[in-house]
Amino acid sequence: MIKKVSASEKEEISSLFVNGVKISEISQKFGFSSATITRQLQKYFGKERFLEIKNFKKNLQDNSNSNKSKEEIILEKNNPVSVDETSLENNLREASSFFEIPPLAQDIEFDLQKEISSIHISEVSLPQMVYMIVSKNIELESRSLREFPEWSFLPQEDLNRKVIKIYVELKNAKRECRKDQKVIKVPNSNVFGIASSLLLAKGISRIISETQLISL
Repeated sequence: MIKKVSASEKEEISSLFVNGVKISEISQKFGFSSATITRQLQKYFGKERFLEIKNFKKNLQDNSNSNKSKEEIILEKNNPVSVDETSLENNLREASSFFEIPPLAQDIEFDLQKEISSIHISEVSLPQMVYMIVSKNIELESRSLREFPEWSFLPQEDLNRKVIKIYVELKNAKRECRKDQKVIKVPNSNVFGIASSLLLAKGISRIISETQLISL
């Protein structure tokens, strides 16, 4: 029987990935092929978000390597074991000063740039019907963005935002629903755009879907 990736494994895989662990290392840890891990990450984040995270980490790695001397690079090539033992997580910590790369700032008007971490609700095409988890009294419960490990790479200011989560699949909502909560059906997802001002008034500025971070 083919081994399937469980929901808890998907959460841990996504958390390891955004925290700098290589796909090959995740593959060895869980006993799945690299292709399977990559496919699960693409499903979890969406292909575009997956590539953004992957390229972001690659840029940090390249910047870290650019500061090494030729002798260090030659030693690493001749000693692959030491290279493998140096995890990308350590590189991310050592290269934290490169979170804002000066060369990228040239000729860019940052005030005119859209926030790449989220998509405005007016630009999102949600399914007609979605699901939400609410309290037993059917009261809207907001959460902090920092509770979602797949978005832990965002700045602290973003992680402090209040969010609500929606689900495309009923089974996914039921899986995360606690005993003191219930799942409700939202027959028209356009209601979130219509009620965006009310949500903002409650301090809720983001909606998390299963693959996207949506701004109001």
